[in-house]
Amino acid sequence: MSASAFQRCIHPHCAATVDLGDTSFQCPKCGGLLDVAYDWNRLPVPKSLKHFESKWANRNNPLDFSGVWRFRELFPFAADDQILTIGEGQTLCQKADAVGQFAGMKPGCLYLQYEGMNPSGSFKDNGMTAAFTHALSVGARRAACASTGNTSASLAIYCAASQQMRAVIFIGSGKISYGKLSQALEHGALTLQIAGDFDDALRRVQEVSKQLGIYLVNSINPFRLEGQKSIMFRMLEALNWEVPDWVVVPGGNLGNTSAFGNAFIQLLELGLITKAPRIAVINAAGADTFYQLYEKNGVRWNGGAPDGRKIGVYMKYLDDADKRADTLASAIEINRPVNLPKALRALDRCGGVVREVTDGEMLDAKAKIGAGGLGCEPASATTVAAVLKLVREGVIDPGERVVCILTAHLLKDPTATVAYHSSDPKMFEEILGKRGVRRASYANKAVQVPNQLDAIVQAIEVYA
Repeated sequence: MSASAFQRCIHPHCAATVDLGDTSFQCPKCGGLLDVAYDWNRLPVPKSLKHFESKWANRNNPLDFSGVWRFRELFPFAADDQILTIGEGQTLCQKADAVGQFAGMKPGCLYLQYEGMNPSGSFKDNGMTAAFTHALSVGARRAACASTGNTSASLAIYCAASQQMRAVIFIGSGKISYGKLSQALEHGALTLQIAGDFDDALRRVQEVSKQLGIYLVNSINPFRLEGQKSIMFRMLEALNWEVPDWVVVPGGNLGNTSAFGNAFIQLLELGLITKAPRIAVINAAGADTFYQLYEKNGVRWNGGAPDGRKIGVYMKYLDDADKRADTLASAIEINRPVNLPKALRALDRCGGVVREVTDGEMLDAKAKIGAGGLGCEPASATTVAAVLKLVREGVIDPGERVVCILTAHLLKDPTATVAYHSSDPKMFEEILGKRGVRRASYANKAVQVPNQLDAIVQAIEVYA
C-alpha cells in the first residue's frame, strides 16, 4: 500500500489519522467517518485532466482499460500489482434531448450518465473494485454487506473474481428484487435474510463484521467511495473536461453524494478544475430522511459540527413511529443513511439542494428515459423526475447543463416496469396502487389481438 496515503477523520475539529490498513472504518478518537487522504506533496499530480486521455492508447493494460483505474493517479492508495479489476467503468454520458424536453430543459442541456453497463449492472462496481483492492491488500478472506440488492450483486461478483474471498450478504425480509438476488446466488454468496429492513441489516452486518473480523464493504468503507469518485471523472471526460452546472443523483445511503462531493473538492484543491457543479440529491418520498433533515429541518455541515440534536430528534421519531422506508425504488429504500455527515459536507462545499419525488413521478420519468433509449431501474429515474420539479421551481434554469446519474440497469428491478406498462389492472394495483401510484401516464401496453393475420396487420398499421 502507498506510504503517501492514510485514513483521516472527516471532522475538522478532530482530523485524527488512521493507518491505511485499518478496517474498522471509524475514527478512534471521535467515532466519526473516515476519508482516504493523500500527501500530495509526495505524489505526482497531473498538470491537466487531459492527461488521462493518453490512457486510451494503452487499453491492452487492464488498469487503463478500467474506467475506474485509469484515473488511479487521483486515488493512489494501492500499487498497480495489488489492484483487482474486472473491466468496470465502461459507461457513457449521453446527451438526451427527448428526456430533456420532458423535464423542461432546452436542447443540448440534459445528459444521462448511465452506469448500467458495469459488469454487475450498477454503479456499485466502481466502488467495489477499490474496496476489494484494499481488502486483498490487508489479507481479508471474507467480505460482507447489507444490501437492498445492487451492493450484494457487486460484492458477489468481485468475491468470485478474486477466487480467494467468500461473500456474506445480509438482506431484509422481502426487500430485494429477484433480478439482484439472482446475481448474489449465482456468484456463490452466502445470503442471510433477516427479519427487518435494510437499516436493521446494516446494523447487524456491522456488528457481525466487527465480531468475526469480516471485511465490510458497505459505503461506510471509504475505499469504496474512492472508486465511486471515478464516475465524476468519466463524466468530465465525456464533457471534454467541462464542469456541468448540476449533477443530479439518487440519495439512499448517500455514498455517491459523498464520493461526488469529495471528487470535486479534490479536483479544486489540485487545481484541475476552477469550479464545482451544484449537486441535487433526490430521495424517494417513502425514504426521505435526507430531504427532511436538510430541507425541512435545516441541518447543515456547519464546519464539521452538524446539529446532532435535530438529527437525533428525527431519528427518534423514526424509531417511535416505527417508520420504515417504503418505496418502489428499492435501491434507495433506506431511512438511516450512514453517510449523512459526508453528504452534508458535499452540499456545503459544492452547493446544492435535496428533493423528494413520489413513486408515480419516478415511474413516469422512468418510462420517458426508456423511450429515449436507455433503460434504468426505478431509483435512477428519481433524477429526471426531480429535474422536472426543479425546473418548475426555478431552481434549475432550462439552459443550464445538467447531468443525471442513472445508477443501474433496467433489468435490475423489472417488476415495477412490467406492472407500469401492464394492461392487467389487478397487477397494477397489487404492485403499484398500494404504494399510491394512481396512473401510468406513459404506459406502453401490449395490444391484445386475435390470432388472425388481418387483425394483426391492422393492429400494426394502427399502432405502428
